[in-house]
Amino acid sequence: MGNPISDRLVGWVLSVGGLLGGVAAFVLVVEKIALLRDPDYTPSCSINPILSCGSVMNTPQAEVFGFPNPLLGVAVFPLVVATGVALLGGIRLPRWWWLGLQAGTIFGIGLVHWLFFQSVYRIGALCPYCMVVWVVTITVFSYTTLYNLDRGHLRVPAAWRRAVAVATRVHTAVPVAWLLVLTLLIGEAFWTYWRTLL
Repeated sequence: MGNPISDRLVGWVLSVGGLLGGVAAFVLVVEKIALLRDPDYTPSCSINPILSCGSVMNTPQAEVFGFPNPLLGVAVFPLVVATGVALLGGIRLPRWWWLGLQAGTIFGIGLVHWLFFQSVYRIGALCPYCMVVWVVTITVFSYTTLYNLDRGHLRVPAAWRRAVAVATRVHTAVPVAWLLVLTLLIGEAFWTYWRTLL
């Protein structure tokens, strides 16, 4: 029986996830440029009062570092894809690379959850393309962390090794449970609106 968190599995997760995240980030940049050119432009992802990229793009939170947030994704997701493709190609990447990717995913997960909180509880609108980036970031973080723990790139005390082994065996459950919690929070926060659609 092979390793449940194999190079091939993680390679596919990083390749596909990085590609989806990169495309979503690129589309958001294109939409932002269109909005800057024409303030009356309605982004393609503005579907209703809740699913509305336009409402999110016009807030300070959309430029937390002084430039549009999606530019981070356009810069970073290609590195995620490259890592995935390298794994699929059988290339053994050094520990420092994996620790760098881990640091990047930790930053990404922090930013995603801050943006989640701002979108749901402060702005009161959701950007569909942003949510694609949230899903990808959580999935990439989960698999990068499990891979790094399993391969010893992240060292843990002996007492934790059993928990790591269990987590790698049920690796799908980690991001699925995480995303389910966020979905429930979204459902609860916007329940008044969702109820009108029933």
